[in-house]
Amino acid sequence: MTVKKKDVRALTKEQLRQFFVDKGEKPFRGNQVHEWLWQKSAHSFDGMTNLSLSARTMLQEHFVINHIKVDQMQRSSDGTIKNAVRLHDDLVVESVLIPTKTRTTACVSSQVGCSLDCTFCATSRLKRMRNLNPDEIYDQVVAMDNESRLYFDRPLSNIVFMGMGEPLMNYNNVLKAIDKITSPEGLGMSPKRITVSTSGVPKLIKRMADEQVRFKLAVSLHSAIDAIRTSIMPFNATFTLADLREALIYWYAKTKSRITYEYVVWEGINDTQKDVDALVAFCRFAPSKVNLIEYNPIDDGKFKQAGNAALQMYQRTLEANDITVTVRRSRGKDIDAACGQLANKS
Repeated sequence: MTVKKKDVRALTKEQLRQFFVDKGEKPFRGNQVHEWLWQKSAHSFDGMTNLSLSARTMLQEHFVINHIKVDQMQRSSDGTIKNAVRLHDDLVVESVLIPTKTRTTACVSSQVGCSLDCTFCATSRLKRMRNLNPDEIYDQVVAMDNESRLYFDRPLSNIVFMGMGEPLMNYNNVLKAIDKITSPEGLGMSPKRITVSTSGVPKLIKRMADEQVRFKLAVSLHSAIDAIRTSIMPFNATFTLADLREALIYWYAKTKSRITYEYVVWEGINDTQKDVDALVAFCRFAPSKVNLIEYNPIDDGKFKQAGNAALQMYQRTLEANDITVTVRRSRGKDIDAACGQLANKS
């Protein structure tokens, strides 16, 4: 009978130290392995050159490193890079590297498929197959940091959890991954450069506030009218706007961190003055800003980007009410790498 080996990255540094003690080795060997795994992103035990051959063999006998593999890399005409990332069990997720003149942003996935049912998003049409492990999230970031250095001559500057999946439905693994990404014993990135985007799970937003997380929060809102939001984001029937509002009031009271609302304006769905007035009212209870995001079609024609007149109405009304608003033009559309388009077509 073959015993399935455990992924070594599931062990803490203390557990690695104890493993070596139990095998009659010095505990500092655990520190060395931890450094190889998280600071140097080692893909194999053979590369851990400051360990003896016997120590490396012992690790191979007990553990594996289930490292991701970038199966396919596509480059957009605007410089955006999309990775098809193959996991150890042959499932595939996608991640995107978005360059501007001053920074590069990694858009990472947190689930294979998605737990939620937003009708405008290609990922939601895939069933949720499983959550990503912390190391699989971490590996996406390392891969895009390497690509940023190679193609744009600078390290990765920002991370957004806006890829495949609902991050808060993989709460523990996402927060463990962020801990590694921000730790001096990992990538050492500032949590202020990380944004977790959620469709709105009130209980878990409150939990993040209680845990005093230091990263930024974005909410995929798209309507501040319950009936309309439920028609495009059916889970809103369970996680209502009233519950979401209460959770966000709690978030701001605990963290003093302003909220970003991501908002697409669609023709015939949320493009009236009534819609923007509801959004203004929703923004009133806590400091916030609104990103108006260009819609990226997913081939069925049900949703159509509203025209400039509707966008200008949103901008005018929000600005008149002292609410910061930015219009975000999509990147990577020609390789299906833009918001809402990640669906493993590869």
